[in-house]
Amino acid sequence: MKLLLGTKNRGKVRELLAILNDNDLPDVELLTVDDRPFSDVPETGGSFLENARLKARTIAEETGLPVLAEDSGLEVEALGGAPGVRSARFAGEGATDEQNVQKLLARLEGVPEERRGARFVCVAVVRFPGPDGRELVAEGELRGRIATEPRGTHGFGYDPVFIPEGYERTLAELGPEVKNRISHRRRALEAIKKALQELTLKA
Repeated sequence: MKLLLGTKNRGKVRELLAILNDNDLPDVELLTVDDRPFSDVPETGGSFLENARLKARTIAEETGLPVLAEDSGLEVEALGGAPGVRSARFAGEGATDEQNVQKLLARLEGVPEERRGARFVCVAVVRFPGPDGRELVAEGELRGRIATEPRGTHGFGYDPVFIPEGYERTLAELGPEVKNRISHRRRALEAIKKALQELTLKA
């Protein structure tokens, strides 16, 4: 079975391949946008699930391939769950990771550590082409807190300011090996992997 990763974000592509391409899915060939180009899909949904479904459905219809799409973001308690689904464009359309991080830190200036709790959320959807519209859906989360300044050089997005529960270093300091073992994306994709394994066994 061919499975197209429905994202053009290079950081996400690297993480998806690292998590999925570990011999757990020997009957699944993973494709990226480099293998099968697809159009941009505006994220107009009001939730992570709506956005993941929208991307998976649209790309599957365009390419005729099964598509794995995910939507993920950061929810900060002191900001009422913001930036949420607007995580990638928190500082405006086309904002860089650094601009988003700086806006987040500015909004949290003066907020004490005990009120800097946050969580990363990932909702992953596999959409199969065809009239039946079959889908696999899974969600994962990683809880932690927001640091007062960026630290570390690994990862992308808000990794330099997110300290996972049980750690004192940010995800950007911990590096990809640790992140890919504990992340919200890992937890969602582990459930997706199990569902895909069941499908390939039945095939």
